[in-house]
Amino acid sequence: MKRSTVEKSYKLAAEAYAELGVDTEEALKKLAAIPISLHCWQGDDLAGFESGELSGGGILATGSYGGRARNAEEMRADLEEVFSLVPGCHRVNLHSIYAETGGKKIPRNELRPEHFAGWIDWAKAQKLHGLDFNPTFFSHPLAADGFTLSHADPAIRRFWVEHAIACRRIAEAMGKKLGTPSINNTWIPDGFKDTPVDRLSPRQRLCESLDAMLKVKLDPKAMRDAVESKLFGIGSESYVVGSHEFYLGYALTRRILLCMDAGHYHPTETLADKISSTLSFVDELLLHISRPVRWDSDHVVILDDALLATAQEIIRGGFVSRVHIGLDFFDASINRIAAMTIGLRSMLKALLLALLEPLAALKKLESAGDYTARLAMLEELKTLPFAAIWDHYCARNNVPVGKAWLEEVRQYEKDVLVRRNG
Repeated sequence: MKRSTVEKSYKLAAEAYAELGVDTEEALKKLAAIPISLHCWQGDDLAGFESGELSGGGILATGSYGGRARNAEEMRADLEEVFSLVPGCHRVNLHSIYAETGGKKIPRNELRPEHFAGWIDWAKAQKLHGLDFNPTFFSHPLAADGFTLSHADPAIRRFWVEHAIACRRIAEAMGKKLGTPSINNTWIPDGFKDTPVDRLSPRQRLCESLDAMLKVKLDPKAMRDAVESKLFGIGSESYVVGSHEFYLGYALTRRILLCMDAGHYHPTETLADKISSTLSFVDELLLHISRPVRWDSDHVVILDDALLATAQEIIRGGFVSRVHIGLDFFDASINRIAAMTIGLRSMLKALLLALLEPLAALKKLESAGDYTARLAMLEELKTLPFAAIWDHYCARNNVPVGKAWLEEVRQYEKDVLVRRNG
């Protein structure tokens, strides 16, 4: 699309929104200040650099599309390509299995910040907003039976506590080097395939392990702890130790972040409905934005009703400063660069749509009890020329407008990705 066409369309669209009292420039300014944490594991199907295979934890990547990243150099190149196609300044989210160890086998409980020095230097050179981090409690012999921090064996528990502490130190180093707190998110796969007799003891052990992890005091200005629940997983269909209720109580009492993943609840539950209720009691939230299809299937995020509702709740509630947004999906059946680009652009579109609402007017109608006008205005908003505002934002940030980004991905595939298939 010609730049002149984009600007003409934007001017007309801005006028349409102005009639409702919406300042599009102010909306774009606010959008530019919201960083999204892009997960690196879409780039290689969460295989990591240890063994290159994903196992355990109820996690499954399906598909065999060629060109996945095989090492840190390839993955960083892929991430740079994605960021060249998306407006704004964003973050990258890493798992501990993406350590660069120079070919040496480093036990996970012995990982150190120097094993992520390449990532930190790269993030600084790319002028990213920051890095986030995750301990990896799967794809490991000591997680093969489905238990880690809640394991009945004290020695195995100790190993995973040491791993968790090591990862917190790595996250702290990232935050100090990059000048923005690194969110260190703890998710474990622990659970039973069939109904257990003793539900309490594993949760008591998990609580003790988490407390041991948090006993090591680190700089909150450099790293923040989060804990993530899950309803069920493959191999833990009947009982998950770290349930929503468990982690909600833990986050409240320990004053840490609660992580809520869009795919980690019952299919009839919505993430959007949980945001304001949870933030009534916890200080901050970490959101993992995914797209569950019937279960926690980690489909690529698209601009659907669920995503828009989540963005609206963040903006309408004034929660931008209290919510950290991260993406979490992995689809191995399509081009991985495209998957990351679609997900990141969709999240930004949802936030922009929410920022373009005449919020004061809508709240006024609601408080006056004029639900008729509220519904009518919400419906009219759906057909306003939002796309023209988004295209202008992309053009302003010198990234492809419309579907032009896909052409660049196809070229990158020809120039780079196909060479990895041999």
